[in-house]
Amino acid sequence: MDELISIAIDLLFNFLDYIALKLEKILINKKNLISSLQKFPMRAPFNHCVIDDFLDDEFADIISGEFPDYYSSDWHIYDNPLENKKTSNNWNSFPPNTYRLLSYLVSLDFVNLLSKELSLDLFPDPGLHGGGWHIHGKGGNLNPHLDYSIHPKSGLLRKLNIIIYLSKDLKPEYGGHFGLWSKSNKNSENLELVKEIEPHFNRAVIFDTTQESWHGISRKIMVPTGVYRKSLAVYYLTYPDSNSDPRTRALFAPREDQTGDESIADLIKSRADDKKFSTVYRTKHD
Repeated sequence: MDELISIAIDLLFNFLDYIALKLEKILINKKNLISSLQKFPMRAPFNHCVIDDFLDDEFADIISGEFPDYYSSDWHIYDNPLENKKTSNNWNSFPPNTYRLLSYLVSLDFVNLLSKELSLDLFPDPGLHGGGWHIHGKGGNLNPHLDYSIHPKSGLLRKLNIIIYLSKDLKPEYGGHFGLWSKSNKNSENLELVKEIEPHFNRAVIFDTTQESWHGISRKIMVPTGVYRKSLAVYYLTYPDSNSDPRTRALFAPREDQTGDESIADLIKSRADDKKFSTVYRTKHD
């Protein structure tokens, strides 16, 4: 049985590598990617880089057009005072080009490129746990948070995020900026917004999730009817060590106007609890 499982895994990765070899040139602007990765280390408040024109522009437009309608039943809904968004990581729902792109992003070819350029020992997550399609509409929100640390199924450490923004009609005044926070000092619970990144079409952000990497949406999303903040996310894993945080769920922080609110504190606690997290995704949204 173990031998059959090993063969199946080898076949899966051979298929993903085939996708990578056939489609690499039209998918990724590798020159932009490698150039940006050189700026990854030692960026405040945690390691990150921004890659503009991440995909071939025409291909990015196609991927954007493959997102489901905002009101589609394909979406998994998060609607509570900490997060207002919709997501899907269902491979069966992905149209052909999105399927091809995600297959490439979890291929050994692409993961090895990231590993080499960043001097990391990375693994893909073909299950896209927490990844895939993300979409926010009017009032969309994502409080500052730390992502899960230990993958709840593989036991590996989440090390790297890549987020690709795919909304052509999202103007800066509509909000939805990607925020990077840090604690004002080591003993403080208060977060300070250090940097904002506009979710410009066909822009990607790659960042380390193991460095007290508080991130989220820093500006309220106020979009007109029919405009949405679309993004595609893939996460990469590595081996945990003795210093790795054992957290298996996201840990949120209150926004300034939520500080001191006991109901928000209780929600944050439940959201990070392995047994209670699924009961608070869809609480009443303020």
